[in-house]
Amino acid sequence: MTVVNTVNGPVDSSALGRTYMHEHVFVLTTEVQQNFPDEWGSEDERVADAVTKLRALAAQGIRTIVDPTVIGLGRYIPRIQRIAAQLPELNIVAATGLYTYDDVPFFFHHRGPSLNEMAVGDFPDPMVDMFVKDIEEGIADTGVRAGLLKCAIDHQGLTPGVERVMRAVARAHRRTGIPITVHTHPDSESGLIVKRVMCDEEGVRPSRIVLGHSGDSTDIDHLASLAEAGFILGMDRFGINVETTFEARAETLIEMCHRGFASQMVLSQDASCYIDWIDPHVMHMAPQWHYLHIADDVLPYVRERGVTEKMITEMLVDVPRRYFEDNQTY
Repeated sequence: MTVVNTVNGPVDSSALGRTYMHEHVFVLTTEVQQNFPDEWGSEDERVADAVTKLRALAAQGIRTIVDPTVIGLGRYIPRIQRIAAQLPELNIVAATGLYTYDDVPFFFHHRGPSLNEMAVGDFPDPMVDMFVKDIEEGIADTGVRAGLLKCAIDHQGLTPGVERVMRAVARAHRRTGIPITVHTHPDSESGLIVKRVMCDEEGVRPSRIVLGHSGDSTDIDHLASLAEAGFILGMDRFGINVETTFEARAETLIEMCHRGFASQMVLSQDASCYIDWIDPHVMHMAPQWHYLHIADDVLPYVRERGVTEKMITEMLVDVPRRYFEDNQTY
């Protein structure tokens, strides 16, 4: 028995069911929301809207969503608790970590490794203890324990801030056994940097890491090499067709399945009930973030092209369960 911590409490990994491995309930710029509340609007309306959208998702047969919303993305667990309490049919797994493409938040500038660089001592990174506390004790005073760790690397590459967060996440993982998801930029082959820093240097096993947004790439050989190394590939942006097309994403998934890698992939949409990073007028004109896309469009498309029900079950059920169950100690 493996316990997975969710917003509504611990569940057995066997109860995760069909799982979307990368969905955000809200993505917010909290300082803007706090100081310009009109941007957020009615709290009750936002919560009710999220419940409606997530209930529709559960009606499609999805039992669990993994929400990698961490510091830098507007994580606020009391609001998620309020939503989860109305959705006993849907598990929501919360995350800890820090999201940055470049530098760490100013809070960390003169703490931990930053002080070491000034040769004033040997200070551990406070991020590690903060992440571990979220996992072992709970986030703030909510009692909700994080079920996974999150960091990011994008086209900017391994900046000092990105490297610092990646190493802090890796060290928190080694202390707790909790798995990791990494926002990556596959066109710049950032998964190889994840391998060097987090696996080769920090000792994380690739099987404990989801390389998020792998489906942004159509370089099958590169993706196959990462899967062969043991990573789980996040084919997780179905419905976000800004830099590529639905067909390109789907054909990449199909070819990877035909090459035998269904057991190394997970599916999702990277959707959000509300995201404040995009102008609402644009969202209205191109509503690409919604919760029914995989069931309505992706699965019928890939079935017609030879992806079997067994492969679909692997990606939606078996791989997510294995990801959370693979908690072998280091």
